Amino acid sequence: MKIVVATSGASGVNLGLKVLELLPQEVQKHFIMSENSKTVLSKELGSVTVHENNDIGASIASGSFGVDAMIIAPCSMNTLAKIACGISDNLVTRCAAVMIKEQKKLILAPREMPFSAIALENMQKLASLGIIIAPPVMAYYSEQQTLDEMENFVIGKWFDLLGIQNNLYKRWE
Repeated sequence: MKIVVATSGASGVNLGLKVLELLPQEVQKHFIMSENSKTVLSKELGSVTVHENNDIGASIASGSFGVDAMIIAPCSMNTLAKIACGISDNLVTRCAAVMIKEQKKLILAPREMPFSAIALENMQKLASLGIIIAPPVMAYYSEQQTLDEMENFVIGKWFDLLGIQNNLYKRWE
């Protein structure tokens, strides 16, 4: 399985990095970090192929490369709006456009709240195309006690959506 993980915006970049960290070893990982994300975070990523956001010709920008899924966590409202309008002016939005045209799984984790009417309209448009809108929202039945447990819950839910087996959170009984 090939998965692209991207971060856009600054707040919540750690969630995207934690997704990379927790993905199973057998998953081929590709990572895109927007310029705003880089400003906030510079870190070694281990065995991950890192792509420059301005490299529109990267392998993952082509449907023939065969990416199985993509998650943008966090997804800024700017990136979400570009995707909703079909604007692919950088590698993150180009990969998202490829996921849509190839009818592959695309998960967007919008990070701002409250959502404006414009953001909700863009989310509705994308959801109607089959894009999964999955903001990092807590559920209290799994009894998280720490920030790490809360992050694991959210990432576990995203992995569920990607079909990746995990035990990152306590499930409903």
